[in-house]
Amino acid sequence: MALVNEHFLKLPGSYLFSDIAKKVNSFRITHPQTKLIRLGIGDVTRPLPAACIEAMHKAVDEMANAKTFRGYGPEQGYPFLIEAIIKNDYAPRGIRLDPSEVFISDGAKSDTGNIGELLRWDNSMAVTDPVYPVYVDSNIMCGRSGTQSEDGKWSNVTYLPCTAGNGFVPDLPAHRVDLIYLCYPNNPTGTTLTKEQLKKWVDYALANDTLLVFDAAYEAYIHDNNVPHSIYEIRGAKKVAIEIRSFSKTAGFTGMRCGYTIVPKELTAATLGNERIALNPLWNRRQCTKFNGTSYITQRAAEAIYTPEGKQQVKDTIEYYMTNAKTMKEGLEAAGLSVSGGINAPYLWVKTPEKVGSWKFFEQMLYEANVVSTPGVGFGPNGEGYVRLTAFGTHEDCEEGIRRIRNWLK
Repeated sequence: MALVNEHFLKLPGSYLFSDIAKKVNSFRITHPQTKLIRLGIGDVTRPLPAACIEAMHKAVDEMANAKTFRGYGPEQGYPFLIEAIIKNDYAPRGIRLDPSEVFISDGAKSDTGNIGELLRWDNSMAVTDPVYPVYVDSNIMCGRSGTQSEDGKWSNVTYLPCTAGNGFVPDLPAHRVDLIYLCYPNNPTGTTLTKEQLKKWVDYALANDTLLVFDAAYEAYIHDNNVPHSIYEIRGAKKVAIEIRSFSKTAGFTGMRCGYTIVPKELTAATLGNERIALNPLWNRRQCTKFNGTSYITQRAAEAIYTPEGKQQVKDTIEYYMTNAKTMKEGLEAAGLSVSGGINAPYLWVKTPEKVGSWKFFEQMLYEANVVSTPGVGFGPNGEGYVRLTAFGTHEDCEEGIRRIRNWLK
C-alpha cells in the first residue's frame, strides 16, 4: 500500500488565510446585505501598470505568429528579464551578480516554501515570532520542525520573539542554528532593519556557518535611506544568504505570479563528511527537474517594470498604497490603538485593546465594524493580542474601514 507522508498530518487543519475565508464566507451568508471592508489578506487592488499590459499584448501577438512563437523557455528564466533585474535592482546598489545566480520563479511564496529541499531534514532552524506561516509549515512537511508542544511551538524551531519590548526587532539566537528565515520589511509586523542591525545577522551567519533565507518581497516600499533593500548590501552576505523577491506587491502580480531568487555561487553548505557543496547548482538542478519556468508572456510583463514608464507606474502604485498606510496608521492611533509598521511597509501591526485575544478581536471587528483583519496569533505565539491590517485596499475602502473601526471603538 502507499504510505502517507505523516509529517503532513502534523500541520494545522488548514492554512491561516483559508480559516479567515471560511469565517468571512459564513458572515456573508448570514449578512448578505452588509458591505465588508477587507483589510486583512495582502492582495492588491490596483490594476497592472500600463507598461506591463502593453508588453503582454505584444507578447501575445508574438505567440500567435509561427516566426515568433515560443515553446518551453529556460527554467531559470529568460535572459532579458534576468539582465533587467541585475541592471536595475542590484547594480545601482553596488552589488555584482552573475546571470546564473538569478532564478525567475512563479512568486516568492513558492521559493520560500521550496528552498528547504536543498537541506537535510535534521538541520536546526530559527524564525522570528510572529512570522509568515509558509516558513514553518513548509519545514513541518519535510519533518524538519520536530514535534509540537501544547503551546503551539515546534521542538526543532528556535523562536526569536518580536515584541513591543524589543521594538519588534528580534535578538540573535542564543545558540548556533543551521538555518534562519528573515523577512524585511517584515510581514506581519511591518518593521525593518537598519544596515547596522542587518550586519549583525550576516556576522552571526558567517561566524556560525548558518544559512540565511532573506525574504525581501516588500523591499520596494522602503523609504528610509538607512534601511537596506538587499541583504547583499552587507559585506560577506553572498557567502551565507539566499535572497527572494516578488513582483506581487510592487507591480500587482499577485494574479500573474512572478518573482525571483538569488543563489550566489559562493554560497555553500556541508555534507556529513564536511565537504563543502555549492548550493547554486543544486537549486538549478531542482528547478530544472521540478519547474518548467515562468511563462514568456509574464516575463515580458515583468521586464516592462524596468522601463522608464514602468518604473514611474510602479512608483505611483506604491505611493498609492503607502498613502493608505499613512491614513490607516494615523486613524488607528487617533482611536487609541498601538500600531507598528505602515512606514516602510504596507502592513500595520495593531495591538488589541484590553488584552482581547486575536481571534476574538478579529470576530468582533468582523461582526461589529464589518471590517476584515488577520488574527496575529496565526503568525505565531507572539502574535497573540494583535491583528494585522494591510494597506492594499482602495483609498475609499481604507478610509471607510478606519472610520468604521474608530466609531466601533467609541
